[in-house]
Amino acid sequence: MRTMQQQNKKELIEKPKSFFKATSPVSTQVIKGDCFSAMDKMIKDEQQFDMIFADPPYFLSNGGITCQSGKMVKVDKGDWDESQGPALNHEFNTEWLRRCRDLLADHGTLWVSGTMHAIYSVGFAMQELEMKILNNITWQKPNPPPHLAGRYFTHSTETLLWARKSEKSKHKYNYSMMKEENEGKQMKDVWTITAPKKSEKLEGKHPTQKPLVLLDRIIRASTDEGATILDPFLGSGTTSVAAILTGRNSVGIEQDEEYCELAKKRIKWAQQALKEPTQEGLF
Repeated sequence: MRTMQQQNKKELIEKPKSFFKATSPVSTQVIKGDCFSAMDKMIKDEQQFDMIFADPPYFLSNGGITCQSGKMVKVDKGDWDESQGPALNHEFNTEWLRRCRDLLADHGTLWVSGTMHAIYSVGFAMQELEMKILNNITWQKPNPPPHLAGRYFTHSTETLLWARKSEKSKHKYNYSMMKEENEGKQMKDVWTITAPKKSEKLEGKHPTQKPLVLLDRIIRASTDEGATILDPFLGSGTTSVAAILTGRNSVGIEQDEEYCELAKKRIKWAQQALKEPTQEGLF
């Protein structure tokens, strides 16, 4: 009789066409530490990235509750997600964004994911830093948890801000590829993508884990194979996994030891997937 984990491994995630199509080896690096210090060193070393994806703290860990698998649970994620008040939260966002801007190649772009609790601060900071916001993309989750209080509309979306280094800089957009993926029509700025499935969490969980399908689309939309990607808030390592499967190099920064180890496990699975593309339940 199969174990529950074996059964879960048969539950495949929705796979974009690009999965398992990487044609050359890539470099994948995980740095344990504070993203400010790590990025400062990269700037000093004059490193440049073709794309940066950031999923910064949402500042939601304030004792609230939500519904998860039909149960009432606290939303506290850890000290790293606690709000320090609007002014200090915005200062934090401005400082990591400043470093990201300085690490972008002239043709590079930055993607930031967030909810209403932090994304408006991020967008304002981008403008303060004279970056050019290209799109405000709505990620719609088709099956969100219900709102327990019944006093607001159910939260079912997150926002993705896509920006380039400056007003004058040029950026990469694989228009034809995105149009082909969307059955020959221009891809719009509302994306309906399910939350990560159980098969993406077999190695462990992260409270703000992003679906692999989402990162796959972001990476292919704004880079070519062989590009180098940075994620300053790596978490469970989804950016690294998607980079491996699409043939991109990546550097991820994560300060939490537990999540660093989780990311490394998922990276190992992704590397194995390139050798054995028929195996299931990798993510």
